[in-house]
Amino acid sequence: MKLDRRCQRILILSLLSVSVFAPIVLVSNRLKNFTSTGGKEFIDDLSSYNHRTEALKLNAVHQEAEKGVKEPTLVVYEDEDFNSVVSFSSSDGNSESAESRESRGRVFLERSGTGTEEIKQIDQNNISSMTGEKLEHFNQTTVWPAQNVKRSQPLRVTDAKIKEIKDQVIRAKAYLNFAPPNSNSHLVKELKLRIKELERAVGAATKDSDLSRSALQRMRSMEASLSKANRVYPDCSAMATKLRAMTYNAEEQVQSQKNQATFLIQLAARTTPKSHHCLSMKLTSEYFAVQPEERDLPITNHHKLHDPSLYHYAIFSDNVLACAVLVNSVVSSALQPEKVVFHVVTDSLNLPAISMWFTLNPPSNSTIQIQSRDKLERLSTKYGSAFEQTQNSSDPRYSSALNHLRFYLPEIFPLLNKIVLLDHDVVVQKDLTALWSIDMKGKANGAVETCKKGHPSYRSMDMLINFSDPMVAKRFDLKACTWAFGLNLFDLREWRRRNLTALYLNYLQLGYKRQLWKAGSLPLGWVTFYNQTVALDRRWHVLGLGYESGLGREDIERAAVIHYDGVMKPWLDIGIEKYKGYWSKHVNYEHPYLQQCNIHQ
Repeated sequence: MKLDRRCQRILILSLLSVSVFAPIVLVSNRLKNFTSTGGKEFIDDLSSYNHRTEALKLNAVHQEAEKGVKEPTLVVYEDEDFNSVVSFSSSDGNSESAESRESRGRVFLERSGTGTEEIKQIDQNNISSMTGEKLEHFNQTTVWPAQNVKRSQPLRVTDAKIKEIKDQVIRAKAYLNFAPPNSNSHLVKELKLRIKELERAVGAATKDSDLSRSALQRMRSMEASLSKANRVYPDCSAMATKLRAMTYNAEEQVQSQKNQATFLIQLAARTTPKSHHCLSMKLTSEYFAVQPEERDLPITNHHKLHDPSLYHYAIFSDNVLACAVLVNSVVSSALQPEKVVFHVVTDSLNLPAISMWFTLNPPSNSTIQIQSRDKLERLSTKYGSAFEQTQNSSDPRYSSALNHLRFYLPEIFPLLNKIVLLDHDVVVQKDLTALWSIDMKGKANGAVETCKKGHPSYRSMDMLINFSDPMVAKRFDLKACTWAFGLNLFDLREWRRRNLTALYLNYLQLGYKRQLWKAGSLPLGWVTFYNQTVALDRRWHVLGLGYESGLGREDIERAAVIHYDGVMKPWLDIGIEKYKGYWSKHVNYEHPYLQQCNIHQ
């Protein structure tokens, strides 16, 4: 009995062992066969499949290029995008191509239907059977194309729909012009309604993406209304005539707007800003509020005013703030400010304000003298009516008496040998001491030339001088080089020797008798100092900050003096913003008078 039970147990255990180990042996056998043969065949098949796919893609690109397509629709990789060159070995059947190794990588690139690249993950199980050696080799040689793909350029902003809407509005207005006056027909009402709807829908949109869906719906409604109008007014020649008339009318309106804008700019240039007028009034009021003996500037060293060994600057100005900025810029740039002497000449109206400003804000270590042109009795005595004629002008910017006083410098400063004339719309950025050591070569005037063609400051003689006059054509060369006021070094001794002031007065009288030159002091300067001007280096004086000249920052910052010539002065609202900073940094906006008059950056 016991023996039977024992045999039964042994039999059961044997069957259990066979049922457990037999599947293990069979599965191991299959896995071994699959790894040694099937895996290779599977990978080879995948490699060849990828190779064929790449070949098809490249062939497709080639065929499309032959059909005249401008750009390939698929991504084409360049050689430099890959670190490893694709290679094939026909002698070794087990060797793998670069594409097959790449296909077993973690990512591959696939082109989607919308033209974007999508990165898809390959299941890690597909490469789990790779040996350690092959996997290491794979990691060293695999190229990840996703890192080297050139991103597609963003779509270009289009405004085709905007233009189409505007064309529809123009056509609708043209059809409205065909309707009889005061017509109230259904078509006229419909066109007017469609025009209002479209104009409201477009608003300030500048590109198609700004348009709403309702705008596109209104476009379709407008097109339907235009089709109705086209059936009512089918005459194409009449439509063409009407459109030409509308075009001519629009051009006239544009020209009128340009003329008005030019006039307003000129008016703004001639008008004193309210805040600047306020500053002048406050300073004038303060000037007359003090005792008469306290009104004059306290000059301790009067001998400096006539000392030819010092650096003298002449400024003719009727603008308090512009004059203050100029003086501040010269003093802050001077290496020896104690040797700097300013001679400011203004008119009787602005004398109190300018005098009071520099009494309250004297230039540190420098000497300043304020004079009124009305107090220059010797000029009236010597030149009489000729001097008085320069007091009357239709345009104070160019032909004022202050501008013409520059031709009397030897008479105003009889004890000086050299002087630098600065316009009040310039800013000094560097020390000007070296000007006094320039060799004048026997000339009376030193200035920067403006005869370089293509330069923003270019001017030719015939721009301001009438060469159709026989006297002008005989005395002057049309191709002579022009120069600029703003920064000028004058040798007063040479000026006196050649009696250039008398020559100036002679030309001034000739200009009154017939039209020889345009208004202003510049053409008179060209003829007065003709063959008497030595050219200065361009870095001494850079022009073009008072109009859109396209000056670069480098040219401005390397200049010793920058000039806001033109009508867009930096203290006006019409001044050019990118150039204002060079001027405004010399203004103390914390000054109580400036704050009270609302003068700010």
